[in-house]
Amino acid sequence: MGLSDVSYFGIRHHGPGSADSLVQALQELKPVAVLIEGPADASPLLPLLARPEMQPPVALLCYPEDDPASTSFWPFAEFSPEYQATLWAVTNNAAVRFIDLPSSARTAPIEAVGETESDGTEANVEADLAPHLRDPIGTLAQAAGYEDGESWWSDIIEQNPQPGPIFAAIADAMTTLRDGEGPLAAFEAKREAHMRLEIAAARKEFDGPIAIVCGAFHVPALQATRPLKEDQALLKGLARRKSMMTWAPWTGPRLALGFGYGAGVVAPGWCKHLWQTRGQGDASVLWLAKIAAVLRAKGHMVSTASLIEAERLARTLAVIRERPKPGFEELRDAAIAALFNGEALLWALVEAELLLGADVGEIPPDTPLAPLIEDLQRNQKAARLKPEALERELSVDLRSESGLFRSTLLHRLSVLGVHWGKLIDSGRSRGTFRERWTLSWEPEYAVRLVENLVYGPTIEKAANGRLIQMIGAATSLDAMAALVQGAITANLSEASIAGLAALEERAARSSECLEILTSVPPLADIIRYGEARKTETARLSGLLERLIVEGGIALAYAARDLDAQASTAPRRPSS
Repeated sequence: MGLSDVSYFGIRHHGPGSADSLVQALQELKPVAVLIEGPADASPLLPLLARPEMQPPVALLCYPEDDPASTSFWPFAEFSPEYQATLWAVTNNAAVRFIDLPSSARTAPIEAVGETESDGTEANVEADLAPHLRDPIGTLAQAAGYEDGESWWSDIIEQNPQPGPIFAAIADAMTTLRDGEGPLAAFEAKREAHMRLEIAAARKEFDGPIAIVCGAFHVPALQATRPLKEDQALLKGLARRKSMMTWAPWTGPRLALGFGYGAGVVAPGWCKHLWQTRGQGDASVLWLAKIAAVLRAKGHMVSTASLIEAERLARTLAVIRERPKPGFEELRDAAIAALFNGEALLWALVEAELLLGADVGEIPPDTPLAPLIEDLQRNQKAARLKPEALERELSVDLRSESGLFRSTLLHRLSVLGVHWGKLIDSGRSRGTFRERWTLSWEPEYAVRLVENLVYGPTIEKAANGRLIQMIGAATSLDAMAALVQGAITANLSEASIAGLAALEERAARSSECLEILTSVPPLADIIRYGEARKTETARLSGLLERLIVEGGIALAYAARDLDAQASTAPRRPSS
């Protein structure tokens, strides 16, 4: 086969304008292969993105088999250029694959490198890099008279859908920026070397045009002609670990820069709006209509005249600020002035819903998953609980099977550090047949589940395993009693049995009065309200009676000869 022509498309990760221009460019080029910046060993999972059941935002999750805690994510939103490039390739029967360093070569733990960007790079680059290499977009923005890179990119790229000129201009700008640059960070140099080798191999493999979709900064390096031997030498001895890979649901808010995501955008909700309203008219007018809908749903009166005034004000602000169109900042300021009577605090009522969104992605049911994530999805379906990004309240009745099942699931997840649900007034709710929870799903809970695989392949087994370990590590009787209470509340029989045995052994050896007395309330709660959870309390009742007697006998001696400070401990109120 002959060498194929290669076209390079430098994009902004999660940029709706970049995605729009890219789709137009691909439609004109009609490549036979689309190569995307991302972990090469995850290429077999790429076509799953085009499944109709796959609803973004979702994230590619990769973790070493022997160290699940070292997990990396590559998020994809509906408006991500990489996602749209994959859809185009699958729809048009073009080959699609990732070309970046494989995830198995990313051996450093997350804590050492920071959260990964959408292309898999670390958000924290080496401190000794030149400023224009640490923030190339910001450097170009400063040269153009902008205060920040986000505004410059939005004005020049995102709101200027001209695929041919735009991608050529991006390549020229980045070439100038990187001209004469010093050495890159070692990891970045290896990434670019790997991508060049993958592109070279693809040119020999395919007959026809090839499209390269990568972060704008990398375009000059990938276009450069380098001896293959140099790149191969740079990658020699690259550490490899066996990786596990799957797709996991993501949330709209976790695509935001404000949540610590290095490749995120300022306002994911605005980006989604721009993508979904392209070709439907003025995005500014439609955005104001969306603001009005949210306000009216919350019971606020919004007149048509006020909306017209807000739209005019937004356009005036854009002219004053020398922007081609009103952005979400101008629309926000105009809305505060015309719809909120200048009260910025009222904007906070709708800001998160509008700018961050509440989207939670969905993945096909037959997607190969980490066992605990798969088990969670089964339980969510059985409990009829859908994960949502924004908080909502849930009340469960422990006397019903469905209510008890929901409560048990949420308690077991809490044992695993997955606090999808948080109990409201937890101290009082045990005294009734009802529990009140606040539910809010965070994407990092998928990481927590992966980390807990060491304890078992299902939520029940993993929660049992983790609690048994925690009980074994407990150093006081009251801490152990609280863990046993948690085990019984979550209906974890193995941990309950192990915990009661450890509790009895510890109680037999303990003579510390306060330690004994503080272990009584959690055990008493189990016995008092065990009927709601159908808990077997006979064995526990005997232990509780023994602890009360031992604590009462020891109290007379423990309360003697106390100074002012020591006397406060026995008198502290119970929680």
